[in-house]
Amino acid sequence: MKTDKTKMHFTDPYLISPTNPICINLIGAGGTGSKVLTALMEMNHSLIALGHAGLCVRLWDDDIVSDANLGRQRFAPSEVGLHKCVALINRANRFMGTNWKAETVKFEKDALGRIPQNTKSSIFISCTDSAGSRFEIAEILKRTNSRQHRDEPKYWMDFGNSQHTGQVLLSTIGEIAQPCSDKFETVASLPFVTEEFAELLKESELTDDTPSCSLAEALEKQDLYINSTLAQMGCSLLWSLFREGMTQNRGFFLNLKDFRSQPIAVG
Repeated sequence: MKTDKTKMHFTDPYLISPTNPICINLIGAGGTGSKVLTALMEMNHSLIALGHAGLCVRLWDDDIVSDANLGRQRFAPSEVGLHKCVALINRANRFMGTNWKAETVKFEKDALGRIPQNTKSSIFISCTDSAGSRFEIAEILKRTNSRQHRDEPKYWMDFGNSQHTGQVLLSTIGEIAQPCSDKFETVASLPFVTEEFAELLKESELTDDTPSCSLAEALEKQDLYINSTLAQMGCSLLWSLFREGMTQNRGFFLNLKDFRSQPIAVG
């Protein structure tokens, strides 16, 4: 009896055995981004302990820590008034002895249409709160797509959420060469979130995304643990790319209200 092969995406081999730390651009240092950074700290330490070269993270955000950010985002009262990315990166470097970098600007093209400097990276992780920023990131990644350098873009992982629900989607930037396999049907290309869910993203632009003036108001928009749950589950997917070298799923949908999670297969 003939059965269909399981579809599988195999990790770009350079991520498995790199000669230098894997460069990651983390875009957004708010409710989700601040938690993702903590997960990346743990991942970096664990990879190095296992003989891997580890990670080198550059965090992008032009926002300032406010009182409304305390509690739901990973900031202390003493950090109010500081740039979010500077506060987080300084803390990470002191805690782990790393040399990660902070960029106190938005990850976007300038007035002349030029892409940001210091964008060379193997992995891009976006934790932004607007559809427009995702389309901007997608355009930049398409313009930087090249395979001529070890740190050229390979993957984009996007985190998004509403009050009780959210999703994480992993995309390839171009095609990732796949090995021959008798057991699996390999998948070389994973679509951008801006291509697969373009209409939903455009509809979401019509919702109110004005900044919250207090923690209580912020919790009306995003519940207390939706960001941290997404961060842990999403980084678990990234961890599996490093440790297992392949993945059957490219993300998931999460409903924290009734504790349901639905994986998204690679094909």
